[in-house]
Amino acid sequence: MVDRTAQPRTAPRKLTILGATGSIGQSTIDIVRAHRDRFCIEALVANSNVERLAKDAVDLKARVAVVADETRRDELATRLDGTGIEAAAGLTAVCEAAQRPVDLVMAAIVGASGLKPTLAALETGATMCLANKECLVSAGDLFMRTARRCGADVIPVDSEHSAIFQCFEARNAGSVDAITLTASGGPFRRTAMEDLRSVTCADALKHPNWSMGRKITIDSATLMNKGLELIEAAHLFPVGVDKLSAVVHPQSIIHSMVSYVDGSVLAQLGVPDMRTPIAWAMAYPERIDTTVDRLDLAEIAQLTFENIDNDRFPAVGLCLNALKRGANATTILNAANEIAVAEFLAQRIGFLDIPALVEDTLNAAERQSMIVPLGSLDDVWAADSYGRSVAGELAHKLH
Repeated sequence: MVDRTAQPRTAPRKLTILGATGSIGQSTIDIVRAHRDRFCIEALVANSNVERLAKDAVDLKARVAVVADETRRDELATRLDGTGIEAAAGLTAVCEAAQRPVDLVMAAIVGASGLKPTLAALETGATMCLANKECLVSAGDLFMRTARRCGADVIPVDSEHSAIFQCFEARNAGSVDAITLTASGGPFRRTAMEDLRSVTCADALKHPNWSMGRKITIDSATLMNKGLELIEAAHLFPVGVDKLSAVVHPQSIIHSMVSYVDGSVLAQLGVPDMRTPIAWAMAYPERIDTTVDRLDLAEIAQLTFENIDNDRFPAVGLCLNALKRGANATTILNAANEIAVAEFLAQRIGFLDIPALVEDTLNAAERQSMIVPLGSLDDVWAADSYGRSVAGELAHKLH
């Protein structure tokens, strides 16, 4: 989807950030602040953190600031009074901001709620720096068809997909033997199965390598995150499902690898800091400096790898099976996982109940003949709603 012959730009790139107050959004803003001559902000969009949104909008001289929570409209307007920055609120305003003409859109709204505004931005033909997993997990075929129709480049921001993008030789796509994503293994890599039953939210939120939002941190602990990334990779890169896999790499230094038929394996390395893939996506095809710590292999001393224990971490297998089922199976899987994670964070179900709940939801969909093709965004919403409803009912039985 990306023109690899693209030439460097001299004029500042106009940028909209969807999810500006989240971890990806704030890292993006850090890079903008360090390169004010390269980027100018058109719109900042946040869910409900009005204070942070207003401060960043003023500092970066944004044209418009939008909060999704309509009840915070007046507060945002008050904070921006006299600045000349337009204030708006609500989902319609979020989508309108996403459709403003820009060069780049950082799509970093977490969850299925990011799908509609990200698709709206894609329709403009702007280059999409994609950090929202659900666009590909819930609506991958639809999303990529829209990108092709609108001539929009899609540059992945997740560290794993960014690594693949940097190692994937498009001219030799037919010679790719395998794509291997790496997983840190999360906080429970060495935890015995019986001990996983008593894992608390506080335990699961202590990721050993990455600082992320609560939902994605739980996904990393279950390894669901890695399964979702395999689904994304299937849409981003032209290889078969049978060529996709993941291994545990506790140091999180190698972010992904691409193997070729001649025996070559290309890997992208770097310290675990999201500012590196964010900067790469924003400046592509150039590279710009960041304050990320430099990699010192001698200090690290060793890089280790191990297979994923599918008995303790069934989420990866669940995702691959859903991918093979096709149609709306991954949409239902993602919806069920969002419900399961929310239930766990609310301390209403256990840690091992998360993948079990997702599997039970998919099995129910199979029995009820609800796994059907996606032809439109309405079909995505219907599958998402179904998955949430079934998962919610199943979770209630566990309370």
